[in-house]
Amino acid sequence: MSDDMDKVRGFLLDLGHEIVREVPEEDLFVIKDEDKGICNMIIDCEAPMVEIEQLILEIEGSESNYRRLLQMNRSLIHGAFVLDEQGSTVLFRDTLELENLDGNELEATLNALSLALAEFGEELLSFAK
Repeated sequence: MSDDMDKVRGFLLDLGHEIVREVPEEDLFVIKDEDKGICNMIIDCEAPMVEIEQLILEIEGSESNYRRLLQMNRSLIHGAFVLDEQGSTVLFRDTLELENLDGNELEATLNALSLALAEFGEELLSFAK
């Protein structure tokens, strides 16, 4: 297990998130904190970045839905709503530098998802297939 993974694990535990699974050979964690809307969030500690990604929902692909996702992104304080390669799944995604990562920065990204879901959750559900 890498030093980066140890550092991130410490931050996650300090923040009170449940580590559902660890995959040391891929330098990743899967976490959950259902009170904050975090469910099977993947945290990949591939130097030099930590990639944070969570599935939000399957979406009806339409120009108006895609436009609205871009507008929502303008309000997010960290991360963004993104689409998978097929344009059918909305994910929350953020990337952070591992070298300078601290617990406050990681917490801000994780809290950004909670805030985004509180603000846009009902609207996002209206996009669902």
